[in-house]
Amino acid sequence: MTILCVRFQPPPMDEAALPGLLGLLEDFTPVVQALPPDGALADLRGAERYFGRDAIELASVIRVRALAHHGVDCAIGAGPGPMLARVALGDARPGVTCAVPEEPDAVADFLADKPVAALPGVGAATARTLGEYGLDTLGLVAAAPLSTLQRLIGAKAGRELREKANGIDRGRVVPNGVSRSLATERPFTRDELDSDRHRRALLSAAEELGARLRALDKVCRTLTLTVRYADRSSTTRSRALKEPTAHSAALTRAAYGMYEALGLQRARVRALALRAEGLDPAEQASYQLTFDPLDEKARRIEEVADRARAKFGPRAVMPGALARGLGLSPPTAA
Repeated sequence: MTILCVRFQPPPMDEAALPGLLGLLEDFTPVVQALPPDGALADLRGAERYFGRDAIELASVIRVRALAHHGVDCAIGAGPGPMLARVALGDARPGVTCAVPEEPDAVADFLADKPVAALPGVGAATARTLGEYGLDTLGLVAAAPLSTLQRLIGAKAGRELREKANGIDRGRVVPNGVSRSLATERPFTRDELDSDRHRRALLSAAEELGARLRALDKVCRTLTLTVRYADRSSTTRSRALKEPTAHSAALTRAAYGMYEALGLQRARVRALALRAEGLDPAEQASYQLTFDPLDEKARRIEEVADRARAKFGPRAVMPGALARGLGLSPPTAA
């Protein structure tokens, strides 16, 4: 095992704390890939040779340091590749590292009984499609004819799914940093049940992200929503945007869509966080032209509002829904 997939538990309430936790992993290896809001991948091939310990032993050291320096425990999955390490994380718990064996037969046995959705990148729609044809476990998918899978979910997706179900892990850990994303969090002063307040907090967060992206001349390709609850658990959802954007209205629509899809009923929410990921220079982004005069008007107003906020402060111009208090603690950004 050379790859660790680490999830910090409980998740840091402030996503700005994640860089410090990543620094703990970087004490062992420079090959660390952030998985916001609360995890990371670490390639320990060099560290195993340098420290004279295997990945499981190094995972124990990482766990002790996380508890000592940051007061958080770690759930850790280990495997010969990133995909297998992430699958192993699903069976891990704080204090115990779940490891995927390296032998091909043992890898196949480990994956065989797992649901298709246990694979990273397999969404609910794909799992549902395969389940309708009785392919609800990775063992069944691995044994299915390639032509069948390609007919059900497409040529490329079918080939990649069959390889992963057979334990073929072609992924690699790509060093990155949280700086490749922008995040902001809206903690409530008390656990909040009101869905209207939830939506206004999301509107506030999306407006801030949009303004920060435009100030940096950046656009984002993915938006991630994290909902933190009173019991310190959390739910995270990500959505790929139709086109890279820094338009606050588009970010708000995506945030609302993810929130509504959660179907929260009387949930005691402690904080809401939004993260803009996959940042690219704005001048390199394509923009779908529209004949909708309202959309063009909204973008022109946005430009004027940005200039006003730059001159008179961030609260100089804001949506009417945010004119009254939200019952929020001071927002945090990363």
